[in-house]
Amino acid sequence: MFQNWRNDWFSNVRGDLLAGTVVALALIPEAIAFSIIAGVDPKVGLYASFCIAVIIAFTGGRPGMISAATGAMALLMVTLVKEHGLEYLLAATLLTGVLQIGAGYFKLGDLMRFVSRSVVTGFVNALAILIFMAQLPELTNVTWHVYAMTAAGLGIIYLFPLLPRIGKVIPSPLVTIILMTLVAMALQLDIRTVGDMGELPDTLPIFLWPDVPLNFETLAIIFPYSVGLAVVGLLESMMTATIIDDLTDTGSDKNRECKGQGIANIGAGLFGGMAGCAMIGQSVINVKSGGRGRLSTFVAGLFLIVMVVFLDDWIKQIPMAALVAVMIMVSIGTFSWDSLRDMKKHPLSTNVVMVSTVVVVVATHNLAIGVFVGVLLASLFFANKVGHFLIIKSEANEQETERSYRIVGQVFFASSDKFTAAFDFKEALDKVTIDLSQAHFWDITSVTALDKVVIKFRREGTEVELIGMNEASATIVDRFGVHDKPEEVEKILAGH
Repeated sequence: MFQNWRNDWFSNVRGDLLAGTVVALALIPEAIAFSIIAGVDPKVGLYASFCIAVIIAFTGGRPGMISAATGAMALLMVTLVKEHGLEYLLAATLLTGVLQIGAGYFKLGDLMRFVSRSVVTGFVNALAILIFMAQLPELTNVTWHVYAMTAAGLGIIYLFPLLPRIGKVIPSPLVTIILMTLVAMALQLDIRTVGDMGELPDTLPIFLWPDVPLNFETLAIIFPYSVGLAVVGLLESMMTATIIDDLTDTGSDKNRECKGQGIANIGAGLFGGMAGCAMIGQSVINVKSGGRGRLSTFVAGLFLIVMVVFLDDWIKQIPMAALVAVMIMVSIGTFSWDSLRDMKKHPLSTNVVMVSTVVVVVATHNLAIGVFVGVLLASLFFANKVGHFLIIKSEANEQETERSYRIVGQVFFASSDKFTAAFDFKEALDKVTIDLSQAHFWDITSVTALDKVVIKFRREGTEVELIGMNEASATIVDRFGVHDKPEEVEKILAGH
């Protein structure tokens, strides 16, 4: 246990410290922007990012992943803040945390195995597009200095790693932010800076219990928002964890991550912050800057609060163009370019699922809706594909008084019609044998189809024998089937 703890925290100290510093710098303007989206003071987003990052470093199930205030969550808070105010948002944040902890204990993180690779790819591409689109306001109606700074920043980001030795030691995004800030200060360029985003807090967060009445009316107000925040937060966190798993070639505990996100959100709500979740952009920055362990997440949160409270005069000078360059790098690095090349060789259904997920997420800016659409389409395509894997063969005896049917494949709601249509009920037979040794019945629809076949044959005066049914199929057929229950068959034949 001690060895695991040491590996999680101190196996990559230098890389985690440097990566955490880069992430902290990139978190500041985003936390402020997300606060503005939600309609609250910038310090609410900054306090949330600090609390969530520090707490999730200890409680999360995915080392090296960054969690903080996010745009996806902020969009869900707008109406609550507008109609009821900040105190109700803090209460909703606490309830969000409780729901997420419950999700962890109910092992809802295991549901990620039902999310297909094409949905994950669509999710990644959609977020890459949204990250890039979020930078466009900083590049619209600005002077040429902004474009020059952004281009120079991108040049440093991609060229600095090519330098011998030092290029591999110091993260290029950190070098970009420092150099661009020094250039902007030296030349006194009139460009937008972090200080223009909003007022930075000058004190550390303090314990705050939401000032709302503890009654059913309050619960009725915050519960719908908390459910939405919990679902979106867990979805984005689980998807981001899967992506970081792939980038680092390591595994993660999804159910622990659910609980960790809940504990972190409760911590944020008690210290004046709004609900948050994992951030794919910042997590990618962390990984690409060399961050791998829990220390990088902890440092990101700790440095964030230290910088905004004690180094605010310096932080305010950072040009937004430098951070835009970093986020464009993240967007380019996040997008799965292989998915475009693979569209020629992938099945049409896979491409449809991926593209649909991208379109819905980008159109609605709602990750939950996009993932839901992607999972739904993937499920429908899968059911349709498996439904075709059903073969029914038959042969009659020499006198043509008996016929045996052999069923091979899966019988469920998508293939039950094909199963029923394969039998000839008008053929004059004394006996029909249905061999189910290579078939499996999955649901009530398939059991109903079997009932229909047996009862129709018996109605025509044909004896029916079922052979070879496996134990799992027999269990569901015995429980829900009616063909061997005379009283139920009589009801059906009587039209009841």
